Amino acid sequence: MATETHMYREIREIPAATQRMLHGSREVIERTTAELRQTNPRFISTVARGSSDHAATYFKYAAELTLGLPVASVGPSIASIYGAELQLENSVCIGISQSGQSPDIVKMASSASKQGAIAVAITNNLGSPLAEACNHTVPIHAGEELSVAATKTFVTSAVAGIAILAHWKQDQALIDAIEHLPEIFEEAATYDWPELRETLLDRDSLFVLGRGPSYAISNEAALKFKETCQIHAESYSSAEVLHGPVSIVEPRYPILGFASRDASEHSIVSVIDGLTQNGAAAFITSDKAKDARGLRFAKTMHPLTDPLSLIVSFYAFIERLAVERGINPDTPRNLKKVTETV
Repeated sequence: MATETHMYREIREIPAATQRMLHGSREVIERTTAELRQTNPRFISTVARGSSDHAATYFKYAAELTLGLPVASVGPSIASIYGAELQLENSVCIGISQSGQSPDIVKMASSASKQGAIAVAITNNLGSPLAEACNHTVPIHAGEELSVAATKTFVTSAVAGIAILAHWKQDQALIDAIEHLPEIFEEAATYDWPELRETLLDRDSLFVLGRGPSYAISNEAALKFKETCQIHAESYSSAEVLHGPVSIVEPRYPILGFASRDASEHSIVSVIDGLTQNGAAAFITSDKAKDARGLRFAKTMHPLTDPLSLIVSFYAFIERLAVERGINPDTPRNLKKVTETV
């Protein structure tokens, strides 16, 4: 390989980092979820920004599907700028931040705890202000991440979230599927979608679609297109893209669809195939499409974990695309690794 970036190496570290997290955080996850079962919260809130917020969106769908509890994303500025206090008694607040440093995330998590919520931090920094502000901390054990674009910290944060849900629900099938993720991520990291890279090499705009848990993955992918390749990507639910955004689709307009092996696959495939018939250059992580081009994907042992293998393959793809476009994905312009917002 002519160029080996930090991002490339960190993507290849995802399986090992996931294994470290599953082993190193098992006890705290079991302790935390034992308390959650005992207190039986009425609802869940999440607080996060950037890639961590996409991990929170994945957690939201997974929690609502497994626990039947409503999950709301709370704006960090509610506490940090506006000083408002929310009624969070008998609830759980999940704060996600790889650095655990952002003052607004910390303030909201701290406020949630004071207002009666059980605050749980998912972070790569056990000594961070976020960890100190929360009742429980689940470390993601990702190790140092040198590339500005988060990859292994996103995946390990998302895996930590789904592991919390699996142990909370005591869902053995989901627990088993999570335990096998490191080996599946090894396979997923080998799929870097050269056919999609060829299509996007000289393009500057596209849609990224998902639905349900895979919508969180489309959000993360759209961010990475902007962050690493300077491509304007917009993420939509496949249920929403036809409500107005579709008007800008013209012949050869690129569209990437993330489909998991769950109840949403048929609807995503149907939308993607329809857009292909309208002239779009559409790609999808499914073998059920008739008109769109299928991308290789690594199947997992559970519908809820399928989206996680898709993002690993996407990371392998986007790192190569950035390099092929002459961009160093480790140092996106105008960005730094830790953004601290108030």
